[in-house]
Amino acid sequence: MHTKTISIATEFSPSPAGRFVEDGPYPGAVFRDKFLLPAIQSNAKVIVDMVGTELAGSSFLEEAFGGLVRAGLSEDTLRKKLELKSPRESDPLRIWRYIHDEAIRSN
Repeated sequence: MHTKTISIATEFSPSPAGRFVEDGPYPGAVFRDKFLLPAIQSNAKVIVDMVGTELAGSSFLEEAFGGLVRAGLSEDTLRKKLELKSPRESDPLRIWRYIHDEAIRSN
């Protein structure tokens, strides 16, 4: 399995915000559909690098990452294929909580 690193700050936006397209130019749905899903579906281990980003809101994080479960990926698959890198200790904790909560809702 190859590794793909996605830098949110340089490849998407240093200020990601919102859930849907109508919420602004850099919402979670666009990040998920344009960056995360294609990378994960390409059988890569995906490192999401949040260095250089402002604190992302819950709507962005939940849609981008919890939305992966709604797109058909299991929490187990995501734990194997997704690595989170952030200068803030809280970001990975929040993201895994959104993934876990959506996995429970989906079952």
